Amino acid sequence: MKTRRIGKTDLQVTEISFGAAALGGLYRACPRDQAMETLEAAWSADIRYFDVAPWYGLGLGERYVGDFLRAKPENDYVLSSKVGRLLRPVPTGTVPDYSYVDPLSFDADYDYSYDGIMRSVEFSYARLGLNRIDILYVHDIGGYTHGAAKNAIYQKQLLDSGIKALDQLKSSGAIKAFGLGVNEVPVCLDVMRNADIDVILMAGRYTLLDRSAVAELIPLCREKGTTLVVGGVFNSGILATGPVPGAHFDYMAPTPDVAAKVTAMEEIAKRHGVPLAAPALQFPLRDPIVSSVLIGTAKASSVDRNMQLFEPRLPDSIYPEFESQTLVAKPLGSDAVRV
Repeated sequence: MKTRRIGKTDLQVTEISFGAAALGGLYRACPRDQAMETLEAAWSADIRYFDVAPWYGLGLGERYVGDFLRAKPENDYVLSSKVGRLLRPVPTGTVPDYSYVDPLSFDADYDYSYDGIMRSVEFSYARLGLNRIDILYVHDIGGYTHGAAKNAIYQKQLLDSGIKALDQLKSSGAIKAFGLGVNEVPVCLDVMRNADIDVILMAGRYTLLDRSAVAELIPLCREKGTTLVVGGVFNSGILATGPVPGAHFDYMAPTPDVAAKVTAMEEIAKRHGVPLAAPALQFPLRDPIVSSVLIGTAKASSVDRNMQLFEPRLPDSIYPEFESQTLVAKPLGSDAVRV
């Protein structure tokens, strides 16, 4: 599989990468054997960039990914994890409902400070059982997750001291790159105007349907030499399933307007003889500012299905037909959007 560079670094990642949220039991349990089978399917498909986070299954995702990669040649893969949450043990059966099924018995506290980031990295090494993390993302900072008031506190932590920790880790060679792992554009603009970052893992805001990143973020990325890893290319599933009963857009039921746009997109794809999921998966990679498209699943069969959507590459001429059906996320209010 072809590779692309992360930011202005020398780090190269495969055009398709694997995200481990589902391995942590997001919405449904993921037993160990199933996780290993899924990761092996990704490896067999020549995916060599794997992304995980302490948040995924409250440590379970890192355990699975570390156990899998430990048996692979250490120079053959790229690994990213995240900082911003510190896990602490809680009594069995008292883990709050964060939509993870059968997580480990931990809860999470937000901490974007120098000390919090350094502690988070050390804890991740232990859970992974690995001595290397290539990329660190600052996870879920922004009003989308925290609301405006709390995020002002967390963003100050990050800019006052957290960025210093990440700079030190990179300059020492402990990591090769760092950036943000978020679901919104505004916090990226805020941070990039105050600090230099290599990469943004952006979920759901540069897709066939949602073009929120186009107006300001992508031009700023070009100016700064920051690249994108694009997650959520199916916008929580609706670009893969269509607007069927139970479909989700941005983690929620779609509005009638969104459903109508996706229906129209399905018709365009049908005229070209392809499922809508194919242009949805391939769309971000048309732009060289995108380093990789991240796919996440807990099923080996889904890995195989997604890779079938990746090739053959669709002609550029198909994409302008979707433009009239795109949207931009509404401005954030003062409250958290993702609760």
